[in-house]
Amino acid sequence: MSTEGPVSSPTEPPPRRPKVIKTNQQQVLLYVVLTLLLSLATVWGGRAMLHNSETLTFAVGTPNSDEALFAAKLATVLKTNASRFRIKIVNNADNAKALAQFDRKQADLTVLRTDAKVPLRARTLAILDHDLVLLLGPGNKKIKSIAELKKKKVAVLAENESSLAFVRSILDIPDGPDAARIQMAPQGATLDKLFAPSNGFGAVIAIVHASRAVRDKTYEQVAKRSGFTLNAIDEAKALARRVPGISSETLTAGTLSTSPQIPDDDLDTIGLEWLLVAQSRMSPSTAGELARTVYENKSALGLDNSFATRIEPASVEKDAFVMAHQGAADYINDDTKSFMDKYSDLMYLGAAALSVIGSIFAAIYAKITRIAPEKASELSTAILDIGERIEHAQSLDQLECLQDELEGILRGAVIGLRDGTISTDGLDTFKLGYELVRDEIGMRRDYLKRHAGEIEKAACEVSPAQNDDSNVVVVKTAQSA
Repeated sequence: MSTEGPVSSPTEPPPRRPKVIKTNQQQVLLYVVLTLLLSLATVWGGRAMLHNSETLTFAVGTPNSDEALFAAKLATVLKTNASRFRIKIVNNADNAKALAQFDRKQADLTVLRTDAKVPLRARTLAILDHDLVLLLGPGNKKIKSIAELKKKKVAVLAENESSLAFVRSILDIPDGPDAARIQMAPQGATLDKLFAPSNGFGAVIAIVHASRAVRDKTYEQVAKRSGFTLNAIDEAKALARRVPGISSETLTAGTLSTSPQIPDDDLDTIGLEWLLVAQSRMSPSTAGELARTVYENKSALGLDNSFATRIEPASVEKDAFVMAHQGAADYINDDTKSFMDKYSDLMYLGAAALSVIGSIFAAIYAKITRIAPEKASELSTAILDIGERIEHAQSLDQLECLQDELEGILRGAVIGLRDGTISTDGLDTFKLGYELVRDEIGMRRDYLKRHAGEIEKAACEVSPAQNDDSNVVVVKTAQSA
């Protein structure tokens, strides 16, 4: 038998583990992306819950009235701007009926003129327009005072019957025979016809939207044909103090006509305001958002007939005829809200969502999905296995294979320590095992070099001995035969 030990072929190194650091980085990146996406979804869902679509009932008069057309424009603007508000328009026989519906809390919004009976719970969101009271006389006849009108037959040129009651109230004419002298102008009547001698009107009081009066060319045409006189109302300030809802107005020169110039100089008169009002119980945030929408979309809300083309913020004065809604007042007083003021709720919600969701994913990563790096001490087993095979190495070639395997383990450990696939846990044990096996390989190499001749001689002796045994077997076999 051969005295040479079994030749062990170099063992295949174990398959390298996937890079832990790369896998863990991918997990971290995935969890970060999921955290952001879920946080955004949470914020979006929270915003949707906080800003659910809200339907507001808008009480108006007939479908063709100015307030009804404005309500339709507002509904369109809100829809175009993707607002959470929706407008439900409810028509009534006239504006008085709409105000009554609002007063019964059956509507959230309505439009009123300041000569109307104002509901107690009405709060102003915006001033939509002004009505001017124009005191007109035929030809060159001047009217010196309001009191003078009590003796004349007066035509009221306006769009609705409520203006007739308003004129009678400022003239202080009670119901009775005298009230009959103040008449509503026939539908479609012009100044030429009203001032015709056959009609007998000594004056015409026209109540028109200020925005419309500036663009109306009728006054200029009548002035060129037959002429009329625009009279000042000298008692304007006194009337504004005495009659609630009336405002003192000033007509600048050339307002009604530039050629001829009417009036030829600034002129005092009185006026009324058209107000967009909301219920006092409406939340300040809702009122503020509606007011902002109205103020920022003035051009889109104006009607073709010029109504609501000069929208103004609500009066925030304490003595305003109709008090401004708190939400509108807050917006007017602080029109330049900071980014934090506008989006603080969403930012707090987002921060909370990031914290909670991030903590959950961090716990999952740390406790479940994270791939822990291999401990350095676990490599000692492979090193000791090499040490056990050293004594069986009968040649320098076999020893070199074991040396290469040992160096491969060391190289892999160094790379693993660098990229995080191997931890420093048990590193001292690994170093001790490596040094021990390395020294054993060195000693075995020296031994093989010193006894190289004896090993070769033993190998040669083994071969003839094996041949003699074979011959003996042959001889014995022959003799047996």
